[in-house]
Order: sequence, then C-alpha cells, then structure tokens
Amino acid sequence: MLAPPLQAMRLPMNETWRTTEDMTKLVYEDFQPGREFALGPKHMTAAEIIEFASEFDPQPMHLDEEAGRASILGGLAASGWHTSAVFMRMMCDSYILAADAQGAPGIDFMEWKKPVLAGDTLSGRSIVVEARPMRSRPGIGIVKFRHEVENQRGELVCLGENATMIRMRAGAEVSA
Repeated sequence: MLAPPLQAMRLPMNETWRTTEDMTKLVYEDFQPGREFALGPKHMTAAEIIEFASEFDPQPMHLDEEAGRASILGGLAASGWHTSAVFMRMMCDSYILAADAQGAPGIDFMEWKKPVLAGDTLSGRSIVVEARPMRSRPGIGIVKFRHEVENQRGELVCLGENATMIRMRAGAEVSA
C-alpha cells in the first residue's frame, strides 16, 4: 500500500499537528553545528519485528521469541535493518520532512550497538556536527549529523553519521 501524498500526511511538530503545506521549511542556515533534533519515541512490538523480518531478514531470532532467547540476542530481536528503517522514520518525523532536504550522498557509518527487543521503546537525537556549502551545487549545503538512538533504559542501540543535502535560503551567497 502506498503512503498518502506528503501534503496529506500529518507530522508531529513541537507537540502540535500541522500539515506540511502549513510549515515554513527549514533551510541550510537553520542547521548550525551543535543543534539537536529529538527522535522518537517509537515502541517496538513483536508483531512489527516479525512482519519486517518475514519480508526482509527472515532469520530465526527475528521471527520467533524462543529462537531469539536461544540466540546471543536474548529475545525476539529486531533486525538491524529494521532498527535502521525505524531510525530513518524518526529522522523524517523530526526534521527531514520539515526541511528543504534534497537527499543524501550516503551514510558514513551505522553501528548496531545492542539488540532492539520486542517491547523496547526507542528515542534519541540527531546532532548537527558540521555544515558547509556545496561547491558543485550553488544554493545547496551539506549538513553532517551524528545520530544516537537509545532504548528505554538509556542504552545506546544505534549510532550513525551521515550528511544530508539541504537547500539554502533563497538568495543566500555561497562562499565555499
């Protein structure tokens, strides 16, 4: 089933609900080093873990509670790819869809630090670590983020870094 068009989606923004049509887009200049964006929370259910694994990563520890307990993961565990997909959704809900984002050139790294088990609630932060104008694309900046995702016990479950291309404010001078 396809997701509804972006204009019809409602996103949680500052504890209020607005359509993306009502939002003033965040631009490159809004992403200063040190700025943090909250991620989540997202509760991970056994049904979601099994559904994702059934389609994308059908290993026993992702499909069956008993097999998960018998593994080194200690219970029904989300695939790392599932954790990454949930993390991506949390980024979209936090700031990507609110920004004039133009895509990403890739991921510097993604580490799965601890298993995400059925019943865990994930939350975290994306922190701007660097921002610079692109030389090859005037009017676009590269914003590098560090991402930290934790479970409800404050344990780091996912760590990553990547850059996102974000359009600059109209008329912004490029001094790269």
